[in-house]
Amino acid sequence: MLADTVSAKQAAYLVLNAGSSSLKFSAFRQNAQGNDLETLLSGQISGIGSEARFEAKSADRRPLGAHTWDTKDSDNRDILLQYVLDWLGTTLGDYDIVAVGHRVVHGGMNLGQPMQVTPNLLDELDSLVPLAPLHQPHNVAPIRILAKNFPDLKQVACFDTAFHSTQPAMARHFGLPQALTDEGVCSYGFHGLSYEYVTSHLRETRPDLAQGHVVICHLGNGSSLCAVKAGQSMDTSMGFSVLNGVPMGTRSGSIDPGVLFYLMREKNMGLEALEDLLYRQSGLLGISGISNDMKVLQESSEPAAQKAVDLFCFRVAKEVAAMAASMGGLDALVFTAGIGENSPEIRAAVVQQLAWLGVKVDAAANTKKAYDISAPDAKVPVFIVPTNEEKMIAKHTIRVLGHTLGQA
Repeated sequence: MLADTVSAKQAAYLVLNAGSSSLKFSAFRQNAQGNDLETLLSGQISGIGSEARFEAKSADRRPLGAHTWDTKDSDNRDILLQYVLDWLGTTLGDYDIVAVGHRVVHGGMNLGQPMQVTPNLLDELDSLVPLAPLHQPHNVAPIRILAKNFPDLKQVACFDTAFHSTQPAMARHFGLPQALTDEGVCSYGFHGLSYEYVTSHLRETRPDLAQGHVVICHLGNGSSLCAVKAGQSMDTSMGFSVLNGVPMGTRSGSIDPGVLFYLMREKNMGLEALEDLLYRQSGLLGISGISNDMKVLQESSEPAAQKAVDLFCFRVAKEVAAMAASMGGLDALVFTAGIGENSPEIRAAVVQQLAWLGVKVDAAANTKKAYDISAPDAKVPVFIVPTNEEKMIAKHTIRVLGHTLGQA
C-alpha cells in the first residue's frame, strides 16, 4: 500500500492532519482528465488520549468503517497511525500511496514554502515547538513515525504559516523592542492553507476580483480573517499564536495584555491556568456559559447565547474593516470554513454591519448557500467558497516532489 518501488497500481496521495486529540486523513487520486485531484476517501481518529474512535467515509460520504480503542491504547499514536495505514492498505486495493503530505502549523520565519521532509527539516520543525507548543509536536509525530517505519516513503510538510510570508513588515511587527522581533516574536498568521485554497479557487472563477483586494473570513471553531491583495497575504487577524483576533469556539481572541497581569496579580493565576483559560475556557463557550458550538448557540433562547453570537459577529465585522484598511481597499468578501460556509444568519449579521462599505447580500441566495450571494445593488460582491485544505496539501505534495498528475 505504501509504495517503495514501481507498481502497476494507480498512484494515490495521502494527506495527514494530526492534532492534539485527532488524526484526520484523506486520500486523493488524479481525475479522469488527468488535470486535477479528486478525493478517494477521508476520515479521522478522534478522542486521542481518552477514548479514540476511528471513522471513515467515501467521497460521496458513505460510511466505510468504524473502530474504537480502550483507554490503554487511545494515547498510543504508533498504534493508531498503524491502524489507519493497515485499513488504507485493505481499502485502497487498486492504489499505492506514493507520498504523504502533512499539515504543519508552524514554519517559523524561514519556511515559507512546502518542503520535502528530511532529517534536517525535522530538526528545524522541532526547534519551532516553542512557537506552537500545543500543535507542533502533534503535527510532527506522524512524520517521524512514518520516516522510521517507511524510510523510502516521500513526505512533504506544508505549513499553515507559509501563505502569510508575503506580508509586509508593518503587518508582522509588534510594538516591542527590535531584539525580540529579530528572535521571532512577531505575527505569523495561520489557516494559510485554507486561504491559499480559497484564493486559488477565486483565481479560477473570478480572476478579475482575485487580482484585487479580497478579505477572506475563515470562520469555524478556530476563526481568522485574511487580507489578500493580488493573490498574496497582506495581513491577518491571527498573529504570534492562534489566540489572536476574533473570539472562537473556546479561544479568547484578542485581549488587552493588562488583563493577564490582573489575573496573575489578583487571581493568582499561573502560566498553565492562564493557558487553559485563554485556549479552552473562553470564546463562545466562555461568553455564553453554554457551548462552543455556534449551531447550539443560535438555537438557544438564552440571552447569554445570543450575546456570544452577537459579539462574534461584531468582532468579525470589525476585523473585515481592519483587513480592508491594511491593504487599502475592498473588492470582494469571501466566507469559508464551518460557520462561514453553513450559517446564513452569521453571514447576514456580519454583512449588515459592513453596509457602509457597500457590502450587501441577497437574502435568497444567502439562504441557499449560493456561490455568489451578493445583492444586485452591492458595490462589493460576497461569495461562499467551501475550503479544502487537504486538497491544497495534496497539490503541494505533488509539486514539491516534481510529480505531475498522472505520474507517480
